[in-house]
Amino acid sequence: MNAPANDREKDLMGMGMSRLRKEDARFIQGKGNYVDDIKLPDMLHMDIVRSPVAHARIVRINKEAALKVPGVIAVLTAQDLKPLKLHWMPTLAGDVQAVLADEKVHFQMQEVAVVIATDRYAAADGVEAVEVEYEELPVVIDPFEALKPGAPVIREDLAGKSAGAHGERYHHNHIFTWDAGDKAATDAAFASAPITVRQDMHYPRVHPCPLETCGAVASFDPVRGELTTWMTSQAPHIVRTVVSMLSGIPESKVRIISPDIGGGFGNKVGIYPGYVCAIVSSIVLGKPVKWIEDRIENLSSTAFARDYHMTGELAATADGKILALRTNVIADHGAFDACADPTKFPAGMFHIVSGSYDIPSAYCRVDGVYTNTAPGGVAYRCSFRVTEAVYLIERMVDVLAQKLGMDKAAIRSKNFIRREQFPYTSAFGFEYDSGDYQSAMDKVLAAVDYPRLRAEQAQKRADPACPTLMGIGLVTFTEVVGAGPSKICDILGVGMFDSCEIRVHPTGSAIARMGTISQGQGHQTTYAQIIATELGISSEVIQIEEGDTSTAPYGLGTYGSRSTPVAGAAIAMAARKIHAKARKIAAHLLEVSEADLEWEIDRFKLRGNDDRFKTMKDIAWAAYNQPPAGLEPGLEAVHYYDPPNFTFPFGAYLCVVDIDKGTGETSIRRFYALDDCGTRINPMIIEGQIHGGLTEGFAVAMGQLLSFDKQGNIQGNTLMDYFLPTAVETPKWETDFTVTPSPHHPLGAKGVAESPHVGSIPTFTSAMVDAFAHLGVTHFNMPHTAFRMWHQLKAVGLAG
Repeated sequence: MNAPANDREKDLMGMGMSRLRKEDARFIQGKGNYVDDIKLPDMLHMDIVRSPVAHARIVRINKEAALKVPGVIAVLTAQDLKPLKLHWMPTLAGDVQAVLADEKVHFQMQEVAVVIATDRYAAADGVEAVEVEYEELPVVIDPFEALKPGAPVIREDLAGKSAGAHGERYHHNHIFTWDAGDKAATDAAFASAPITVRQDMHYPRVHPCPLETCGAVASFDPVRGELTTWMTSQAPHIVRTVVSMLSGIPESKVRIISPDIGGGFGNKVGIYPGYVCAIVSSIVLGKPVKWIEDRIENLSSTAFARDYHMTGELAATADGKILALRTNVIADHGAFDACADPTKFPAGMFHIVSGSYDIPSAYCRVDGVYTNTAPGGVAYRCSFRVTEAVYLIERMVDVLAQKLGMDKAAIRSKNFIRREQFPYTSAFGFEYDSGDYQSAMDKVLAAVDYPRLRAEQAQKRADPACPTLMGIGLVTFTEVVGAGPSKICDILGVGMFDSCEIRVHPTGSAIARMGTISQGQGHQTTYAQIIATELGISSEVIQIEEGDTSTAPYGLGTYGSRSTPVAGAAIAMAARKIHAKARKIAAHLLEVSEADLEWEIDRFKLRGNDDRFKTMKDIAWAAYNQPPAGLEPGLEAVHYYDPPNFTFPFGAYLCVVDIDKGTGETSIRRFYALDDCGTRINPMIIEGQIHGGLTEGFAVAMGQLLSFDKQGNIQGNTLMDYFLPTAVETPKWETDFTVTPSPHHPLGAKGVAESPHVGSIPTFTSAMVDAFAHLGVTHFNMPHTAFRMWHQLKAVGLAG
């Protein structure tokens, strides 16, 4: 069939098309398959006894009453795990963490014991019946207090150790000191600079709070010595490696399956004690064991995000040219360093903190600290501390503009890395691949009529009777994503490459397996679109599989916006291997030289003759039927892609807010978000990802907070208190884009899902602070709730 090229292009539904998500048909019919849907014969259920106090010695644990509860099979404590050497486990950050509290508890809601029963209700009753006697110890929840000489010792297991996984420790509650940049050059620039500004800020502790909580179903076969575990994991292969290391079971006999996952946002990268306990329980009892946590457990004990106490400084000329950046951070990591950061960078990619600006000298230092709070520090919809870094530099540029009396847009234009400077090496050593920041910002300013907004704001400020304060936030951010390359990043020594295996069947359909795992990003759709464009096979007949370590090639999972930058590249490269073989087969079938062929959408045709061609469907059949002599039958390929560099998506966001002077209530009047993610694979899915990221950014900036009282009791660990916006609260989003392809990526793609979260949060703060800027306010910390805004209004004399 020689259909018109346009029709064949549409039939492919390949890259650039806004095709509907392939996976949605089953989800909207309730046909998803989540961990809690797994039901196995003779399956037992596990629940966890958790500490009600934040710091205490365990005097005794009495199991007797619990073992008498009908249906309870067993109660396990650290003492039961010690003979198996499973009472402690390694973290992804190089620390160790108690699986079950070993002689003392370090934070409220820490795992103390597990109860295994015939059903989840009996397990819950058993948890209530376990008696634990605690001898309470002094609590420290402030990282600055934790570093004082007389502070309580949180990690007694580290007593006498002056060095940790990342170098010297100078205090018993100190974890690491990590720095980047040129301190001497930066200090010298500050010493001679005409203008300097400094601002303290706290990026508070928040939580990704995915719709689905964490859980596992572990099934150990004692006859075969094989372990199969269904798990809510964003990185099933690295979990398999860790489980093998912990249990001693050969990795070839460990199978980790991540089925459908109801959101992750970084929360499901790490390995939690509940996973390990379910696995141990199955090994010990010889039966499948299921553990599903509840919402309070999820908010209280799974990995939090942020909690960075940051001090930013800028040195500049009198006309606003930035000369140097200096930042110091005290990072609260909780009781164990369980951050899901690349091993070589204990503070993740925080050194992207120079942002979109051409800053000659820069230095940053981060000190990690133990406190009596839950462990964490996950990359909540960002690449390893990038959100904190972007927040700091964007706030500091606003602070500098305010001191100099410059407009936010003007100071950014003055300091942007220019288009002709790319590839650009930052003062921290990042090689930015491509960008056009000025054009992106100009497009946003024109779209919202920025001069008119500023004129309206000036008019309202001049009117003392105006009932609201108007704020305009502007942020121009650069992200670093595509976790890898292995020469820079690894997880527990495993390089951060990713993988793809593609098999084209004789009839022309295909199946592809990847080392990533979707948590709602639409991989089944976008991955198939990449293959469709590369191989000329309709994306409708391309099946995508992920998440099963027994079928998928080894990969490092999905987080840090690495799906398209790393796995997408692996897909393209695997497809190109097949494409090259297909060309040989086509030349054989057409009895011409390969050089005589040209590719057109879904076929190889004889150059200059549209009537002589072989489609990929023809070629697939021939690959299994009549391949050329000496050419191996079949049409399949595997590719492992280790990226040469990160990718650097960027954006320009603008927000307009109106704050009621009487109540502190804030109305988000307008939010305009322009993103540049390089090549756009599916514009509709990109829009969905941007809307989701903006909504989470709105939640963080305007309401999310996990705090603790002085006794270490967690506050706000239910959805009655922790802010998750609904359609009622969420603003209307206006989106836009530019396209600046990555020069080193096979598709030119950069990644997008995290950018709206990273960029929106400082934009909201920029707008909120801007509303008070004419009153001398330079910064206030998140979240910007009505109650906090009312206090801010009161502080400047505008509220009674």
